[in-house]
Amino acid sequence: MRDFNTWLAGFRDSISDYGYYIDFEKVHRNIDGIKVELNILNSLIGSKNIESDFEKLIANYPNVLKCVPLLLAVRANEIYAIDKDGAFTYTFNKQTLSVEQYKIFMKKTGLFDLIENHIISNLVDYATGVETGLDSNGRKNRGGHLMEDLVEGFIEKAGFIKEENYFKEMYIHQITDKWNIDLSAISNKGKMEKRFDFVVKTDNMIYGIETNFYGSNGSKLNETARSYKTLAWETDTIDGFTFVWFTDGKGWISARNNLEETFDVMEHIYNIKDLENGIIGEVFK
Repeated sequence: MRDFNTWLAGFRDSISDYGYYIDFEKVHRNIDGIKVELNILNSLIGSKNIESDFEKLIANYPNVLKCVPLLLAVRANEIYAIDKDGAFTYTFNKQTLSVEQYKIFMKKTGLFDLIENHIISNLVDYATGVETGLDSNGRKNRGGHLMEDLVEGFIEKAGFIKEENYFKEMYIHQITDKWNIDLSAISNKGKMEKRFDFVVKTDNMIYGIETNFYGSNGSKLNETARSYKTLAWETDTIDGFTFVWFTDGKGWISARNNLEETFDVMEHIYNIKDLENGIIGEVFK
């Protein structure tokens, strides 16, 4: 018998890898797509007549408009703005308003001031910084895959081969069709379509695997623990199918009671330390 408190004490604060923080490949790729236009806009830096110079620039190089949203840290081709002078929707992938209106936008957003008064010295460098900041918002998505990637690494280390005896993101109907197994007990008789993060197939068993990592607390943890406890009960009634849950993260401390309830009734619930100790080789047989 495993001790829940000892098991929980081994949970990690973080599993962030080196690529979690910023995807610089994506940052540079996005900047490369507008580098020419940004360098053309660089000609406005320090301009003494920025409005007239901007007007001439747009007349000759209208494509430079597509850079403008990024200078405001916006990922969109359209920006809506309203004040006492009216409401306008500015389109930047093509010119849809007069150049005078775009000049008003540049002035009221502060971009003219930024460029004219040498607050920045190079728009390519500035835009790279903005892209880097915007990419930090992608950490949540990258973080959601970290536990999956970690578990997959251990599955492969145990000798399983993708698309041969382990599969990623399989739905109940796909498992049913592939191995002719009745999973109606966990699909509400076919009315609910659940997807498992991984499925491992051995000679004797099909393992449906869920993975997650919670570095911070939240109401979702209690819901997850309850739903997986129910899923464990339901799968216990299915011959030839076993539910396995890999979870970790200090966020569980706040939801320890619900997690412990699941731990008490679920045979195959493991953390990263269990993975490191070779649990996959012991369970998946």
